[in-house]
Amino acid sequence: MRFVAFFLSLATGFAVTGGVAQSQSPQPVDKPLRFVMPYAAGSGGDSLIRLMTESLRTSLGRPVIVENKPGAAGRLGVQFVKKAPADGSVLLFTPIAPMSVFPNVYQDLGYDAVADFRPVSQIATFDLGLAVGPAVPATSVKELVAWLKANPDKASYGTPAAGSLPHFFALMFGRAAGVELRHVPYKGNAPALADLTGGHLPLFFTSTPDLVELHKSGRLRVLATSGRERSVVLTDVPTFREAGYAIEGTGWYGIFAPAKTPEAVVARLSEAIIAASRAPEVVARMQVLGLRPTGTTPAELARIQRADLDLWGPVIRASGFKPEQ
Repeated sequence: MRFVAFFLSLATGFAVTGGVAQSQSPQPVDKPLRFVMPYAAGSGGDSLIRLMTESLRTSLGRPVIVENKPGAAGRLGVQFVKKAPADGSVLLFTPIAPMSVFPNVYQDLGYDAVADFRPVSQIATFDLGLAVGPAVPATSVKELVAWLKANPDKASYGTPAAGSLPHFFALMFGRAAGVELRHVPYKGNAPALADLTGGHLPLFFTSTPDLVELHKSGRLRVLATSGRERSVVLTDVPTFREAGYAIEGTGWYGIFAPAKTPEAVVARLSEAIIAASRAPEVVARMQVLGLRPTGTTPAELARIQRADLDLWGPVIRASGFKPEQ
């Protein structure tokens, strides 16, 4: 995720040719292509990679499967791919956190996010949203800030996990708004959303796609989203900038291969993945999920990852967050 004060504009589209790469280093067509998702099934990202598999089966001429390997905030799945065969048969599909945030958070990840992997392609970006439940009377961010200042004992916010992007973004919001917020970390969205809609939690920060249905049904209110532009699925909700707070942030999903995967294999995979991410039916579904399709080259994803790695450090250090390993 990137904040306007810290982050660069990172997403561009690009297409690469793969005929030469394919002839230089043929891929193991007898092996299924396995995408490892380091989080549990059911998230927006999990839906995204499963959506792309049919197109990839056709273009690559091999079986394509998705394996969820959750644990240790996503680190176990990343470690699994690090040790996988470097032949293009196992790829990591992950949000930004394990590859550009956690290296600034954890002392011992069990992997080097740069040295142990080769970028393949960034697939899509997503925003974060600030939601309030029925216990909060505010209908705008400014009303919320005024309510929090008048009721400091109620200034608690939830996130899906300690040390997550929503956690750090919420801290940035607190500083920008001049309010001291108390963090209540949850283990995923489901329990937090239950507490939010039940009136037991005042505020919740998470990815916008995970808030859309409950917002539209009226069970919660999304007061602002974190992108440069309004969310494609919540066009009635202002950005934080529009609401008067100069903060901005966007997360992403990317695909990585083990470090020793041959360049020609990575190029062929990148070509097929970019094409799949831009298929009309995939783009339409991404927009429903609140995602913005990108589809970048390996070089561009490498630049994105390194930029976020460098720029997350000051944000995390300023937060004072110390994780439990």
